[in-house]
Amino acid sequence: MREFKQIQQKDVDKNVFELIGDDWMLVTAGTTEACNMMTASWGGLGVLWHYPVAFVFVRPQRYTDLFIRENDFLSLCFFEESYRDVLKLCGSKSGRDIDKVKETGLTVREGEHGTVWFDESKLVLECRKLYAGAIDSNNFIDTSIISKEYPSEDFHHIYIAEIQRCMVPKD
Repeated sequence: MREFKQIQQKDVDKNVFELIGDDWMLVTAGTTEACNMMTASWGGLGVLWHYPVAFVFVRPQRYTDLFIRENDFLSLCFFEESYRDVLKLCGSKSGRDIDKVKETGLTVREGEHGTVWFDESKLVLECRKLYAGAIDSNNFIDTSIISKEYPSEDFHHIYIAEIQRCMVPKD
């Protein structure tokens, strides 16, 4: 296993728009015995309620949503471009149908609070849930988004989580 070092949240020197929107991330929750991960390209990082936070959006039918709801912690893992096929698989297959860890060959690591993350990551954010909610169709100002993004009205769950640890591989 690779050695990782902890860095401060403010020392994450990646462009968030590229990191999440272009590079994608794996959102993972559960334990080393039972976890699931999904690829996400919607979310963000920032400061809320005086905490460094990550916010992620997960559709309720996604298997990973069950793991996030049942656990207090989750991780966001970012990878080099060479892992694009892994991210594609995790975004297109359900953990109900396949063992994603086995199929991807990723190496599971256990974080400080039992958080699951992966040895192959270039950046890991271990997060503690602070807030969970659901997008409400009544709150859209631009209602065209509903027909475009939610034709089945399967509105995302929103999770806001405190970033407790940031880790990168040691050089």
